[in-house]
Amino acid sequence: MDMPDKKGTVAATVEYATVEQAISRAQKHLLGLQHREGYWMGELEADASVTAGYVPLMHFMLGAVHPERRRKAVNFVLSKQSADGSWSTYFGGHGDLNASIQAYFSLKLSGVSASEPFMLRARDFILTKGGITKANVFTKIWLALFGQYDWRGTPTVPPEIVLLPNWFYFNIYEFASWSRATIVALSVVLTLKPTCTIPESAQVGELYLEPEGQRDYSMAKGDRSLSWRNFFLLLDSGFKFWEGLRAKPGRALALERAKEWIIKHQENDGSWGGIMLPWVYSLVALKSLGLPLDHPAVSRGLSGLEGFILEDETTLRLLPATSPVWDTAWAVIALRESGLPPDHPALVKAGSWLLSKHIQVGGDWQVKNPKTEPGSWSFEMENKLYPDVDDTAVVCRALRRVRLSDEEEQEKKKAIERGVRWILSMQSKNGGWAAFDRDNDKEILTHVPFADFMSPLDPTCADVTAHVVELVGETGLEFPSLKKALLYIQHSQEADGAWYGRWGVNYIYGTSHTLAALGTVGENGDSSLVRSAISWLVSHQNSEGGWGETCQSYTDPRCRGSGPSTASQTAWALIGLMSTQSAPRQALKKGIGYLLRTQSESGDCNEQFYTGTGFPKAFYLRYDLYRIYFPLMALARYLEQVERES
Repeated sequence: MDMPDKKGTVAATVEYATVEQAISRAQKHLLGLQHREGYWMGELEADASVTAGYVPLMHFMLGAVHPERRRKAVNFVLSKQSADGSWSTYFGGHGDLNASIQAYFSLKLSGVSASEPFMLRARDFILTKGGITKANVFTKIWLALFGQYDWRGTPTVPPEIVLLPNWFYFNIYEFASWSRATIVALSVVLTLKPTCTIPESAQVGELYLEPEGQRDYSMAKGDRSLSWRNFFLLLDSGFKFWEGLRAKPGRALALERAKEWIIKHQENDGSWGGIMLPWVYSLVALKSLGLPLDHPAVSRGLSGLEGFILEDETTLRLLPATSPVWDTAWAVIALRESGLPPDHPALVKAGSWLLSKHIQVGGDWQVKNPKTEPGSWSFEMENKLYPDVDDTAVVCRALRRVRLSDEEEQEKKKAIERGVRWILSMQSKNGGWAAFDRDNDKEILTHVPFADFMSPLDPTCADVTAHVVELVGETGLEFPSLKKALLYIQHSQEADGAWYGRWGVNYIYGTSHTLAALGTVGENGDSSLVRSAISWLVSHQNSEGGWGETCQSYTDPRCRGSGPSTASQTAWALIGLMSTQSAPRQALKKGIGYLLRTQSESGDCNEQFYTGTGFPKAFYLRYDLYRIYFPLMALARYLEQVERES
């Protein structure tokens, strides 16, 4: 698709015009999705277990679920069931034992008969995978809340953990932000062991392979006798002995402090951290402590769920989180790069909205970074306590691309300066950046009993580091630690040239975003670092021109960089390749061709695959707008490159 000169062929002219038309369609479609207040927010889709959890949660908190909502939740959960009776954690994935157990329990609690053919298929799948005793810790805790699993088989997390000082080697601030908020709530739940009575028709004893009385409630040991896994199991045994004692000095104080911590960490919208996992367990913990439904924290927590529910005539789905700041920042960047002027009304409105979300109060990040002035952004609509480096970096890049009123321009400049200072202060000792904290790297915590679902740490990663480096490259700042960051990127590159993607699926995400960052700071195709990454990306291009990778690559190394092509992952690969100035032209042409063929007349692309990551190996996401703004960026950069080379 070379840019034609005056003697160019008609075919070449049509191809160039086709790219322009695709850009125009995508721009129009994206602009049409902007909310009146100025932000963009696509649906954040997770697996069916999130919506399935809504029914048991309402039973626990309120004693019942509105019949119409229950019917719609059942419809949604059933719409996600696979032919073999299972539920997967991502579109097109293999059946997952835990998601299937949670969906099955929710359906029975909703009044669905276990004799229905689809329920029989689900039960058969669950039993072939070992039944409830083979489920992860979180599934077992969830079932124990309703008397469907013995509390003896769950880990013990004494609430006294909140009394440990921050300097102590093992304290709550050594866990990732999402784990921390969940663990404090779980320390209450696992201590008080509340049980919600459910009808006999909703019980799931048929999901056990073993008859009652012969079930093993011990947690799985590590492969080696001397291992951190077995150390934590031994510690758990000690905690259980402690729990069995009549006198537990400090217990009342610990429960009170845990309650205070939970309430203090609630956001204005009623959530905890803006995400569902700590939200659910915080509500359960507060009710278990005896707080009534009209208590401000409980009432706000329940009413806040309404903002995370999407409901139509037939289905109801509960969102795991919302992504307005992230979506808005990327939409602004895509629209600017595709030709909208910096003072376009839509961009001005978006810029003003992003400024309104600037967080200038402290949060948990200050425990390890107490001397830095607040000035950051979070992922969600409301999440002042847990801003993140990734969003702050991308928002700063977006704001630099818009022109606001004179008064707001001054505010914008100060906000960016504070944001950059905050980001730089969050660099970890190894030179990289994590999402929410710095130096959150105590590896032994990855062996705690509940690490089989929830990532306990927030380690540095190439993709977040890349977004910081890209911001620094765009601003041209004097950055003393840039060399250290580049060394981190170099050392985290894998032997085949790829980079792991922590927050996007997976090696395509990590490799492409890292290449984009390296290109911004002047690393070109002469670098062996870049050459090997280009080679890896090109070698994983699909025959029709696109790129794709499934979530399976987190558990199976043979799947790295492989999968059905998607618009978002193709766009990432193209953006990464075009940042190097030495990408094979044929690979770019084929990739652009794929994007053109998959775009609809409305400017949209159909993308059902999950290309976002929550917890690797356990929980994945589909960002609804990825299929729009990332292809728009890729098409725009391609057009710019063709024009530059003509």
